[in-house]
Amino acid sequence: MIKTTLAASLLIFAGHALAQMSPVGLWKTIDDDTKKEKSLVRITESNGVYSGKIEKFLDPATKPDMVCEKCTDERKDKPVLGMTILRNLKQSADDKGVYDGGDIVDPNNGKVYRTRLKPVEDGKKLEMRGYIGPFYRTQVWIRVE
Repeated sequence: MIKTTLAASLLIFAGHALAQMSPVGLWKTIDDDTKKEKSLVRITESNGVYSGKIEKFLDPATKPDMVCEKCTDERKDKPVLGMTILRNLKQSADDKGVYDGGDIVDPNNGKVYRTRLKPVEDGKKLEMRGYIGPFYRTQVWIRVE
């Protein structure tokens, strides 16, 4: 009986730990330059494909009706609040702790970057790396939920 209870407890704990290592959840983004909280992005998963939408602006200087004027795809002139900025990410076949193959748009400049997500610190933080050619920039997002 004790062994069964212990085994069940370990399985529950392991399942919780693995769930936290997923990028699914609500993330606080931090501005690279000012280090101020910028927005909340909710990452979801559907059939193994991950995407992320801007759910809320945290910077009071951001206009709530802001649109993506510089976007060059179907997001051009669309509201940034509610916009899907992360698209088509999948768990890497080579490294199960990495999610890649998709892209992210920066609504401030309209540029689309290839992207890679990697949960770190037991899923409390998320390394979000955007690439254009050999150049990249990494932001650290903080889990809210």
